[in-house]
Amino acid sequence: MDQPKAVLFDAYGTLFDVYSVGLLAEQLFPGRGEALAVLWRDKQIEYTRLVTTSNDGAHYQPFWDLTRAGLRYACKRLGLDLTAERELQLMNQYRHLSAFPENREVLERLKERGVVTGILSNGDPQMLGIALRSAGLEGLLDHVLSVDKVRKYKTHPDAYRLGTQATKFAARDILFVSCNAWDALGATWFGYRTLWVNRYQLPFEELGTQPTRTGATLRDVLPFFD
Repeated sequence: MDQPKAVLFDAYGTLFDVYSVGLLAEQLFPGRGEALAVLWRDKQIEYTRLVTTSNDGAHYQPFWDLTRAGLRYACKRLGLDLTAERELQLMNQYRHLSAFPENREVLERLKERGVVTGILSNGDPQMLGIALRSAGLEGLLDHVLSVDKVRKYKTHPDAYRLGTQATKFAARDILFVSCNAWDALGATWFGYRTLWVNRYQLPFEELGTQPTRTGATLRDVLPFFD
């Protein structure tokens, strides 16, 4: 196949380590930090699906609000005392998630090759702006696309369609990169070429569809352009 004309990255879990909040969570709740980080993430994603599928998005809430709701639920489920101060600390940490170490190198090499790049994320615009500034990645991406524009979260086709609309390329000419198997699957169904970055050595979804390629880090984007 021809080289892709553009690369779109998922943000949370792919460029930014959503489980890095576990370090702070462990300080606040010794022995429960990892459990909180995992359940918080799972509930956050579950809420995106609930508000998207219920009455065709009539119950949409921004990703920041769903993130906070997921945190509150996870703490109640685990029996953790989430004071207002602790909530503020954890939510501020989520604004400034750790970036994976290879991000800058990969984005710079794509820019050198003249490849159109972007983020296509569930995150709302303010969240994405802060995360990019915090990670020092501003200026390395041509597009920062938020599903907030269509008020539907991935894996809804309208969310993925933002990428084709912004780049003016057909889905088959765009490489979509995600560390989340469900996201890579949804993007494949939409028609993108896909790279699943399997950082945690997990099995892919058992729904009869595989991503175009599977890798271990963001560096596995670059062979698409060799």
